[in-house]
Amino acid sequence: MARDGGMNAMAEALRKVIAAHGWADTPPVDPPTPDAYVGLLTGLYESGRRDLPLARLFEGHVDAGQIVQRYGSARQVDRLRHLVRQGAMLGVWNAALASEPLRLEGDRLSGGKSYASGAGVLSHALVTADTPGGPQLLLLDLSRIVPVIDRDWWRVTGMQRSETHQVRWHDAVIEDEDRIGAPDLYAREPFFSGGALRFVAVHAGGVAGIFDRTCDHLVQAGRADDPFQSARLAELFGLAGTAAAIVRRTATLWFEEAEDEARLARVASARLVVTDAAERAIVIAREAVGLAGQFLSHPLSALLSDLAVYLRQPVPDVQRLRVGRAVQRGLLAPSL
Repeated sequence: MARDGGMNAMAEALRKVIAAHGWADTPPVDPPTPDAYVGLLTGLYESGRRDLPLARLFEGHVDAGQIVQRYGSARQVDRLRHLVRQGAMLGVWNAALASEPLRLEGDRLSGGKSYASGAGVLSHALVTADTPGGPQLLLLDLSRIVPVIDRDWWRVTGMQRSETHQVRWHDAVIEDEDRIGAPDLYAREPFFSGGALRFVAVHAGGVAGIFDRTCDHLVQAGRADDPFQSARLAELFGLAGTAAAIVRRTATLWFEEAEDEARLARVASARLVVTDAAERAIVIAREAVGLAGQFLSHPLSALLSDLAVYLRQPVPDVQRLRVGRAVQRGLLAPSL
């Protein structure tokens, strides 16, 4: 009952944040202008500033909505809009489950996915399934194509409330309308790697959240005037500002770069900068708040643990190499 109550609460919170950002009646689309892109990322940033596990699910809803509208047929896009108006909550489950890849043979789906955030919370999941022609996108109605959820696997120090689990199907029947686009579309660039800027915006919001909670603690404890604490607050402010600024700048330059490789290198650079800022902010907050911040009841405790886990996105070294190659080719150079 406790778990069911937690999942219901998360579902209700997700519905509210979707509605608060104007997507209760229409799914999010690929932003057509710099201002629209910054507006979308600002919503993700503010969500991460308040609640990282919830923001993780919100980011997945945005991602799934954009993908279906990008690659789906007109009929599928109309269906998506109807589902969203009915309160559908979407996510993207792409991570392979070791030794049990998700396969689509004819109209039968078998296998699983790992790191399936929102399992038990979402109404629909966009997955990739192996086919002879390549990975096929499927939008699954999880009330019709019900997965077996392994909740014992997600034993982590943070992000527990994101309900990130392993899911499996065996001989589930897929309808033609469940197939989104042709095989091999999901990893198409620049959308696949460029989409990382969404979760980078959430991470930047997490840095701002650390600043908020650390400042609140020191002020309420009467310790903010201490010169060492004042210096820590100054550094936290700078880190939060750096993280937010590079997300905004990267979103704006997305529309100005002529080459996709330059766009993707900027996104990779933003990811690295925000990760460094976040890791430094975690250290400073722990120094500033001390043992009090390790109590489970403290507002900072969950945020620090959640952000430390959420930052562990895959292949960080690949991002550094991408930035380095772009610099070598003259595609990137510092500028004001």
